[in-house]
This record gives sequence, C-alpha cells and structure tokens, in this order.
Amino acid sequence: MNPSPSRPGLTIGTGVLVTVVVLVFARLAYGLILPAMRAGLGLSYQQAGNLATVTALGYLCLVMMAGIMAARWGGRRTVILGVVLTTLGFVGLSVASHYVLLVALMALLGIGTAFAYTPLVSLLVGWYPERRGAVIGMLNSGVGIGMLLAGWLIPYLNEARGVDGWRLAWALFAAGGGLATVAALAFLRDPPGQGRGAGRSLPAMDKAAVYGNRRVIAVGILYGIVGLTYIAQAIFMYSFALEAGVSPLTAGRLAGLMGVLSIFSGPAWGWLSDRIGRGTVLVLSMALTFLGTAVPVIWPAPAGFAAHYLILGLTMSGLFTSILAAATEHVGAREAPLAVSYVTFFFAVGQFVGPAVTGLLIDWGGGFRWAFAGSCAVMLAGLHVTWRIRGFRRLAEATDSRPAAALPDARREGP
Repeated sequence: MNPSPSRPGLTIGTGVLVTVVVLVFARLAYGLILPAMRAGLGLSYQQAGNLATVTALGYLCLVMMAGIMAARWGGRRTVILGVVLTTLGFVGLSVASHYVLLVALMALLGIGTAFAYTPLVSLLVGWYPERRGAVIGMLNSGVGIGMLLAGWLIPYLNEARGVDGWRLAWALFAAGGGLATVAALAFLRDPPGQGRGAGRSLPAMDKAAVYGNRRVIAVGILYGIVGLTYIAQAIFMYSFALEAGVSPLTAGRLAGLMGVLSIFSGPAWGWLSDRIGRGTVLVLSMALTFLGTAVPVIWPAPAGFAAHYLILGLTMSGLFTSILAAATEHVGAREAPLAVSYVTFFFAVGQFVGPAVTGLLIDWGGGFRWAFAGSCAVMLAGLHVTWRIRGFRRLAEATDSRPAAALPDARREGP
C-alpha cells in the first residue's frame, strides 16, 4: 500500500469539495435550476434538455483525454484545470441570456467536469488502493452534501429573489468553485509514481489492456446505462413532481433528503463492496434503483415521489461507488486513471443521449410518466449486466514493479 498523504482528512475533504462543485453544482443541480431558468429565458423542454446534452457532450469529448493527461501530468494539475474551467462556466451562466452563449457555457461545465472528476478518483485510489471502495464512497458523499445544499438553496433563492434567483444560484456556485480551487492547490498531492517527473504517457500495450479488456467494457456498459437514466432523473424528476402537484418547497426538500441520505450511503456501500464484492453490491443497488424509479411512474403522488427520493438516496451512491471501484480492480495500478476515464466515457455517452431523448419524450411522447417508464426499461438491461459483472473474479492488485507480461490477461480470461 502506498504511504498515505500527511493530511489525509484534508486530502479527502478537498476531494469531497471538488465533487460538490463539478458533479452537483455543474451537473445535477441543473435539474433544480431548470424550472426558473426555463421560465426566465422562455425555453422549451427540448431546449432545456439540449443544454444538458451539450454539457454531456463537452464531458464526452474530453473525458478520455483527461485520463491520458492525468497519467502524463499527474492528477493534481488536471483536477485544478477542471475546477477552474467549471468556475468560469458558472460565472458566465450567472449573467448570460443569449441561447448560443448558454450552450457554450454549459459545454464548458462538461469539459471542466471531465478534467476534474475522473483524475480525482484515480488520485485518491492511488493513495488508498486497498480501501478503494470506502474512499470512493467518501468522495461520492459529496454528491449528497451538494444535493442537500442545492435542494435547500435553490428553492429559497427562487422565492426570495424571484426571476433572478437562478442567476444568483450560478454566482454562488462560482464562489464554491473558487474555494475548491484554493483547496486543491493547497491539499491535493499526486501519489508516488505519478505527477511531474514520474509521468509519461502509458505504453501502447497498457492502453490496449484497458480498451480491449472485456471486464472493463462490461463495467463501462453498465456505467453508460446509469448515466442515461440517472441524468434524466436528476434533470426532470423535480419538474415531474411539480407537474404532479407537489409544491416547489416540498420537492426541494425531497431532493435535499436524497442528498442527506447519500452523504452516509456512499461510504456505507463502499465499505460493503470492499467486503462482499463489487458485483453483489451492484446487483443490490441496481435493483433498488430500478424500484425507486418505477414508484412515481406507477404512483405519481407526493408519497410516490417521497419514496423515489428516499430509495435513490439510499442506493444511488452504491452504483457510482462500486462501478468506479470495479473499473480500477480489473487492471494494473498504472492503468487505473485510463480505466476510470474509459468507463466514464460510456457514462458520458449515456448522459449525452439521456437529456435530449427524455426531453423529446416529455414534449412529444406522452409526458413524464412515459419518459421515466422508458428509463425503467433501460434499467432492467442494466440489472442483467450487473449479474454478469458479479461473476467476474478480481484481478490481483498490480504494482509498477511487476512487468506487464506477468499480469493475467483479463481480455482472454473467463469470468
């Protein structure tokens, strides 16, 4: 195990703060901002979905490059670059009105997220490889913290500031991005063997061991399904609740409840996955997530939405944590940043497709219930993939001291 950083609490705390900024503020909080922003700018649901899609496109186009850059530059530099780009996007969104400019700024959020999040995961896993599930779970608790903040803050700003509340929300997100940048400069450090002086692009055979690894591909397919369905939920479920008669304040509190639960469920699922296996945790969390998404489709009432946010708050972090941990344990240590970026590419494809398709289904295909019924069907396919992943045997932990030829070839090895 690598020697841990001298201030592990500050290192992981900084990772949580970066996660809040680049995942919640830059991606998931858009669903809460959307109703007021759409009304203020006169956007259709399709246009609003396209804004989320262009964010996913920026993420999609750069996430593979982010993994290569993290392997060459070190994760610290790449994370800082991503947080700075994300913060600039927030600043622009707080004042922009022209749709073309909004498209460019939303794309910048996706680019910043690509450079920040996956290198951050690889950096922390590099420090704590034997506790990767627990560490990624703690990192993903930032999603819960951020959703708690956003679920309370955005409805309050919309009520207190009226039509300009959503602009103030973006401005406050920019302030959070500035704080995350300072913290990353102060407390993030690259693990031994990474960063300046140690970094170089991965040899071609190491890249092939990731891109051709059918275990990693299976994890990536699952992550793509999660990306497609979760981003649709994050962007449109709040609006679905409002249309079904839930008050904005109650819907915001339910989203906040999901955030509170995620704070604790992420580390809990990570700890559990370190002990009973990623595949088993993936089956359990995917099945429960399917159930939570199906409830408001069957029962579009306040209690149905409460059940949705409760179940997803308890389970969604299990999916993210176990998927990212599984991506790193079927390759050698040197290939971990590339493996995380590779499976995240599938996730980005799902997020790219999800908002636009969901927006079209809402506008032209029968409304919110039909759109989320489609999400449930896709989740059933994801449940089948989790069952296959459950049968994979873990690749023994590889170190840079072992030659690549000595490692098992997971591309040829059976499950």
